[in-house]
Amino acid sequence: AGIWPGSDGYLYSLGTNYYDMWDRFEDAVAYAMDEAPGVVVAIEPKPYEPTPNNIYRTTVDGILACHDIESRLKSEINKDLLKKGYRLLGMQPEIGHIRMGFEDAPYVFSRATREGRLFHTHWNSQPLGNYDQDLNVGVVEWQQAEASLFALKMAGYNEYFGIDINPERMPVQKAIEINSTALNIMNERISSLPNEEIVEAYFDPENHRGDIELILTKSMK
Repeated sequence: AGIWPGSDGYLYSLGTNYYDMWDRFEDAVAYAMDEAPGVVVAIEPKPYEPTPNNIYRTTVDGILACHDIESRLKSEINKDLLKKGYRLLGMQPEIGHIRMGFEDAPYVFSRATREGRLFHTHWNSQPLGNYDQDLNVGVVEWQQAEASLFALKMAGYNEYFGIDINPERMPVQKAIEINSTALNIMNERISSLPNEEIVEAYFDPENHRGDIELILTKSMK
């Protein structure tokens, strides 16, 4: 199950009881999860919209929420799963929301995979900040999506990709075709990179000054 708490948050920075805001939300999610034990939940952070300040603004906020909600679970089934090392709370990062918050997309995906909490991914494109545009993948900041795919490939991610777009002036079917084509092209490009050379240059920078940049430049042909 995915949770995007877009309407949960606050308006005024002065006077908001932040502890109460987090407690009530996290208690409610934990209660719902205990009513349906074993169901995993993914949180999708966003800095703002539609509420002026969302309850979980950044990736780190979302990861902290995962820990806090898991600590409130009371179902014996859920607690047993946690003891066995399963993650019941995870992340569902969306590139658009990541960039609205001025975060780096591959960094975010890597943060979530390192925690073992990348449950799902949402793909689109978005200029830094601004309102939530849900543009097709690669329309702006192509490299953010391509670098994210590279990071996921390094992490061994092999799950579904969610296309989260608001296609304007085109049929939905055409938009899906465009996004699928863009992701496939990106995947082909990163699969053709000389990964051994990149790894060697990364771990031995003294003898490979500028090599990674040159490799990435040549890949733009």
